[in-house]
Amino acid sequence: MSNDKSTQLALIITQFEHELLEVWLSGLMTRMIRRDKNAEAELRQQATRFLPLLVRALERGATTDIEGAAWDDTRHMLTEISQARVRQGFSSIETASFIFALKEPLFAYLRTALADNPIRLVEETATTSALFDRLGLFTIEVYQKAREQVILRQQQELLELSTPVVQLWDGVLALPLIGTLDSARTQVVMENLLQKIVDTGASIAIIDITGVPTVDTLVAQHLLKTIAAARLMGADCIISGIRPQIAQTIVHLGVNLEDVVTKATLADAFVVALKRTGSTITHPHNAR
Repeated sequence: MSNDKSTQLALIITQFEHELLEVWLSGLMTRMIRRDKNAEAELRQQATRFLPLLVRALERGATTDIEGAAWDDTRHMLTEISQARVRQGFSSIETASFIFALKEPLFAYLRTALADNPIRLVEETATTSALFDRLGLFTIEVYQKAREQVILRQQQELLELSTPVVQLWDGVLALPLIGTLDSARTQVVMENLLQKIVDTGASIAIIDITGVPTVDTLVAQHLLKTIAAARLMGADCIISGIRPQIAQTIVHLGVNLEDVVTKATLADAFVVALKRTGSTITHPHNAR
């Protein structure tokens, strides 16, 4: 887009700014899934800010390459909008519509302004379309990156929530595991367990795998790593929740758990832990 074309588009936007804003907003409102006064007010404020930024970039002779310095302010604003819409629960299409909804109104004004110059109209329409396509794709790219960051943060929070370390007794911790134990989760498990050992000075940690559906070689290795890390911190581990099928799998895999105490239930493991710490409690099976 040459300077004169950039200026032509900037002149049209400046000349019809108020009318263009209202037509653009009308199109945006019809695309909104969540409509309330606050959302509409925010949308109007964003649209009102955007048009002068667009004009400023075009007046600087900016091309359709929106990575240039002339587009810095525009990109910054679109980044803010896209990231905010991720937090607000909008889709990527809803986010990009902020840009794409402006194309048709601009085309209409271009047709009027260049009615007597069809060749120039075709050129101007093509370059304007290319420019807004790039701006719209930019908002989608920013949206996707921000969404990925939100998902990663949520996954991390879920990992931490799904690996609670509970203090059952003075010197005794329990770590109930539910679901698959992969590398990422093992890291969180170890960090949480080791931190709790430091905080409480516990000497026994019960790792309960009742809620772990299957134990393969990788899961067994992760368990052994966790046990080794706990031992380095001065705490012995007991594995509970060893169901018959899991016991068979562990034997079949040839995993060496000879130096690790294993129990069928958390209650059984708790009794062993209490004995080791010098405490006593009536076993529920012997309470009668």
